[in-house]
Amino acid sequence: MTDVTEGAPAPDFDLETPDGRVKLADFAGKTLVLYFYPKDDTAGCTKEAQDFTALAPDFAKAGVTVIGVSKDTVAKHRKFAAKYDLAVTLASDPEGEVIERYGSWVEKSLYGRKYMGIDRSTFLIRDGKLVKAWRKVKVPGHAQQVLDAARGL
Repeated sequence: MTDVTEGAPAPDFDLETPDGRVKLADFAGKTLVLYFYPKDDTAGCTKEAQDFTALAPDFAKAGVTVIGVSKDTVAKHRKFAAKYDLAVTLASDPEGEVIERYGSWVEKSLYGRKYMGIDRSTFLIRDGKLVKAWRKVKVPGHAQQVLDAARGL
């Protein structure tokens, strides 16, 4: 895992999306929200994507791109986005390399059983630097918090 503290350079990425590849270098001089979520078409992940979609015009007006990342395939992302009319880019990290680089692959526990999974987390990146990180995100109100932080830059 690389250094993912605020002020550090953002870990590099190059991921496939339904609209082609997207990489950190594409956002030089720009602001990016990169959020990691466990799985397409599950209750919390759907709500989070819908919340970011509802605020998409506000993020665009602030000059901010929003990209969601999970281990789901590009085909699943395409189906998920179409089903809910999502306006955020969804990137596929099937091997979990970028998820690990951002420290979002963590040990979780459910009913006493331990397993590895994606920590719902969000990173605000400006010109290649980590400006703010949210870990163990609770979905209600989160997209608005991120938008407020991005507007404050």
